Amino acid sequence: MKEREKVVRLAKLAEQAERYDDMVEFMKQLARMDVDMSAEERLLFSVGFKKTIGARRASWRILESLEQKETAGEQAGVTINGYKKKVEDELRAVCNEVLSIIAIHCLPLANSGENVVFFYKMKGDYYRYLAEFSTGTEKKAATDQSLMAYQHAMVVASSELSPAHQFRLGLVLNFSVFFYEIMNSPERASQVAKQALDEATAEINSADVEGYKDSMLMMQLLKENLALWTSELSGGETSKDDDVVMEG
Repeated sequence: MKEREKVVRLAKLAEQAERYDDMVEFMKQLARMDVDMSAEERLLFSVGFKKTIGARRASWRILESLEQKETAGEQAGVTINGYKKKVEDELRAVCNEVLSIIAIHCLPLANSGENVVFFYKMKGDYYRYLAEFSTGTEKKAATDQSLMAYQHAMVVASSELSPAHQFRLGLVLNFSVFFYEIMNSPERASQVAKQALDEATAEINSADVEGYKDSMLMMQLLKENLALWTSELSGGETSKDDDVVMEG
């Protein structure tokens, strides 16, 4: 079995066993082979890191919420803050590693519009994850890098992918979440989401769209977010702290 095929096979076995740290290690090996990833390979690469970072992001949000409920200076608050910083260090390490691999091994080899959009979106996502917990100049740098990556992906998606393409819709979904959560702009988030939905609806009703089910899922998530943001803008009862914002 060729080394590339062997690594992909091992990554799939690790995913089935829910050993995502192992899955990530195998996909890092693949990325360092400097090959333009296939659809299956890029999905494995993305899923492995997303599972790894997802648990840490969820932990950080819980700790952040707990910390806000504690009185400053009390021992419980100090303990929570210390653990939160440990999680932040882990988040930072994972994000920086992903971003380094994408910059060195993935984007330089991406030859198709799909792969370029996929990896620039992923770059935007992981800088967004950094911006979620960072402060000061670190937060601004991560925010600026995330914005630039998403914008570049949007330019390529607009010229290379149809409005109803699952990658373009997934990109818009996460880009709109960036505006809402990082830029604190439900207006801009709503504008981006609504425009994409309008364009995709016209396209998906008039053509045989590849990946139809995935596209419809992305559209549904966009609709759910748009409903939340529209309610907030119109003075509804939802608050940002209670909203469950969907992302791809």
